[in-house]
Amino acid sequence: MRTRVVAGNWKMNKDLSGSRELAQAVARAADASPSVEVVISPVNIYLGAVADTIRGSKLKLSAQNMHWAENGAYTGEVGPTMLKEIGCSHVILGHSERREYFGEDDALISQKVRTALAHDLTPIFCFGETLAEREAGRTQSTVEKQIRGGLEGVSSDDLTRIIFAYEPVWAIGTGRTATPEQAQEVHQFIRSLLSNMFGTDVSSKIRILYGGSVKADNAAELISQPDIDGALVGGASLKPADFEAIIQAAR
Repeated sequence: MRTRVVAGNWKMNKDLSGSRELAQAVARAADASPSVEVVISPVNIYLGAVADTIRGSKLKLSAQNMHWAENGAYTGEVGPTMLKEIGCSHVILGHSERREYFGEDDALISQKVRTALAHDLTPIFCFGETLAEREAGRTQSTVEKQIRGGLEGVSSDDLTRIIFAYEPVWAIGTGRTATPEQAQEVHQFIRSLLSNMFGTDVSSKIRILYGGSVKADNAAELISQPDIDGALVGGASLKPADFEAIIQAAR
């Protein structure tokens, strides 16, 4: 059985007191659902405060991004050892907003994935197609390109340490959600692709999350699909009751 994962990406939201308050609420929900791996990803500057807030709970801490170098002349960036030191166990990489607004490509994301693995951070590796690509029938080719590019240089031994997150760009923050059948179709394709690349034994152990307007009222139906192992949640992760409902759906 693959352990289900529910990860909350807070993006650029919540002030310091709000981050602590939300983290406390989610920590209680995580402790009440020990069979689910629950992860939150606050703004970088509040990671230390949130780490202190959730210490002793089952809740895990993720950064929203990371530089590929351990240190150096990279103004404004944060390296992997800094994230580890402050209490992070996970890091989101390849999110569509990083690709769209900051020009991150597959080669750069691959560097970050390998760096995260080398520093014992769990990458939450994101990928997905735009609306134009879906309408043009290029969903599978786009997803395959991003997966192959993002995993360049990653060994099969390291693959199960990565959490995969399929996030159709057209469904992120739009209120539009892939139907459970649409999501399962792509997740099944992803697992088949990984099986071809690394073997069935490896692909059967990989957790693949769905991300894209996941809410309390659609989470159960999405996560019940055979190849969907949880959710990467945006807006709903900022509302304790909604996020707790998604955790319960995964339980």
